[in-house]
This record gives sequence, C-alpha cells and structure tokens, in this order.
Amino acid sequence: MGFRPFYLLAAGFAILAVVLWLFSYRGLLPYGGYLQGSFLHSHEMVFGFAVAVISGFLLTAVRNWTGLPTPTGPALAALVIVWLAGRLLIVTGPPILAALIDVLYVPMLAVAVAQPIIKSRNQRNYKIVVLLALIALCNIVYHLAAMGPLPAWLAYTTIIVALDLLTILYAIVAGRVIPAFTRNAIAGSDPKHSTWVEVAAFGSLILMIMVKISSDWMLVPALLPNALVIIAAVAHTFRLAYWQPYKTVGNPLLWMLPVAYSWLPLALLLRVLAQYSMVAPSAWIHALTIGAISGMMLAMMARSALGHTGRELKASGMDMAAFVFLQLAAILRVLADLATVDNYFLIIVASGALWVLAFGTFLYRYLPMLVQPRIDGQPG
Repeated sequence: MGFRPFYLLAAGFAILAVVLWLFSYRGLLPYGGYLQGSFLHSHEMVFGFAVAVISGFLLTAVRNWTGLPTPTGPALAALVIVWLAGRLLIVTGPPILAALIDVLYVPMLAVAVAQPIIKSRNQRNYKIVVLLALIALCNIVYHLAAMGPLPAWLAYTTIIVALDLLTILYAIVAGRVIPAFTRNAIAGSDPKHSTWVEVAAFGSLILMIMVKISSDWMLVPALLPNALVIIAAVAHTFRLAYWQPYKTVGNPLLWMLPVAYSWLPLALLLRVLAQYSMVAPSAWIHALTIGAISGMMLAMMARSALGHTGRELKASGMDMAAFVFLQLAAILRVLADLATVDNYFLIIVASGALWVLAFGTFLYRYLPMLVQPRIDGQPG
C-alpha cells in the first residue's frame, strides 16, 4: 500500500533536503539546478516532502473511505518513480524536463485517488480531488514563473497559495481524525463541531486565497486580508477547543495531533503581525509548515504506520522523542525569525538538526515495519 514507500521517501527526503539546504544557505555546497536558494527550498518542501506524505496518506485512506483499491504493485511503483525523478531532475536538470516530470506527479496522484472516490460516489471526498488539482496547478504556475514565461514574482504568490491549499487539506483531515480518535479512545469525551465555526474556519481560508491572488492584479483594501486572517485564527482556535484537546493528555499518540493543530492559529496570528512588519514573514511560514503541517504529518505517519502494519496504536518513547524534536525545531526556527540576533544562523542550524533528529528517529523506528509484511498476516 501507498503509505509504505511514500512515508519512507518523505522521511528520508526531509532529512536530505534540509541538510543540503543548510550547506547551500551557508555557501558550502552548490545545491540546485535552475531552482536556486529559497526558490528551491520552498518548492521542494511543499511539492516534494509534503506531497510525498499526502500521497502515502491518501493512497491508504481512500481505500478505507471508498472500499475500493488504490494503486499497488507496478502502478504504485510508477508513482514512486515519477516522484523520485522529479526530485532528481529539479537538481540536475535540464530545466524543461525537470519541470515536465515534476508537474506530472500531482495530476497522477489526483487521478489515482479520484478513480475510487468517483466510482464509489464518495461525494464527501470530491473536495480532496479538487484540492489536489489546485495544488497541481500551483506547481505548474511555479515552474512557469521560475523559467520565465510568467513573471518571477508569481513564484512567491504561488507558494503562498499552495500553502493555503495545504492548510485547507490539513484542516479537513484534522477535523475528521482528531474528534473521532478522541471520542473512540477517551471515555467520557464528547468532541463537537459547530456549524458556524466550520463555516468561518474554511470560508476565511478560501477567501484568503482569493484575496491573495486578486491583490497581485488589483488594489485590495489593506484591512481585508488581515481581517480574514484574524477571523481564521479565531475560528480555528474555537474549532480546536470544541474537540476537547485537554482530554488527550494521557494518550501521547493522540495528544500529538491537537498540539500540532494549535500551531495553526498561532501561525495565522504571526501572519497578521508580519503584514505590519512586526515580525519577519518567514515566522508565520515556519510556524505553519514545521509546527502545524509537519507536526500533524509526523503524528499521522506514526499512527497510520502502526495501524496498517497490524500493530497496537500506542506511542513508544521514540515516537514521543521524534515529535518533541520536531516541536523544538519549530520553536527555534520561529524564534530565529522573531528576533534579530548575532547567532541567527546557529539557531537555524540547531532547528535543522532537531528536524533531522525528528525524521531520523521516525526512520529508525518505522523502517523495519514498513519493509516487512503486516504482523497479523493481513494484506497491506
């Protein structure tokens, strides 16, 4: 099943990409092809690392949602090869071939998950296919901006829109798993959803994307995007509170999820402060990408790897260590962006080292599980 190769590839790539980025940032090692510096780093963490985790999750989850198969065997191998080829060609070139192969991957993934969703008329998850299609479009625009047919400044807009689309996908999955897992695992818990909070939480994120795109082409009142971000921050704070996260304290595999989600409203608050030049824009980006999105991904990879290899859903000391390493990496990286300090690069290196420890710990624990058959003899 898809979680096996893609969780391993995502964790390995997370380590390699950040180590190479740190050396490149310091000028100690050339890294990159036609994408260089922050253009390469932002693209590969979104369309390389994050998309790999999403692939492993969706190729496994869609089976449960629809009762229909997703790619295995040669079809799964083809997805893996295209993803790997994209990562390699982005660095080695040539640019046209790198772009063509890279933009091919997300549409392939979208088709792979759309087929069982549409065939089963699983209308609840049509939105997942739409989000994948929009992420694929972002990748196309990013490459066109990087190569020249479109203005270069569009690359930044595109990566922000892609992050907002990932945030919507992240919030959808979190809204399904956190309340459900809490209700199933914690006696006496009663997590709830509020219709108005859900409308505000997702409506504001969608409008944020629309305003971000519009602001590059027309005059948008300065207060509008900030107001939407504040509404989103408040709505997602209430959303998390309705899920009773305090009741998960005694269950490490469970509390990792709301801890990761708590970074989302913080990232949104930092996003507003960045608009007033009170913090660096990278502060909210790293709070979102490391603390929220990567935190949730690490927790979900551990949980789904345990469940789909037939093991007990119980966090080990290594699971908790990996998650704590990642949270510390997020804290340090955001602190580096919040303050002007002489040892800025050292803090970034420390954050990067903690990131590597987090995913290295995950690999050490889960590599044997992910390359061996299920312990209960079931397929998967």
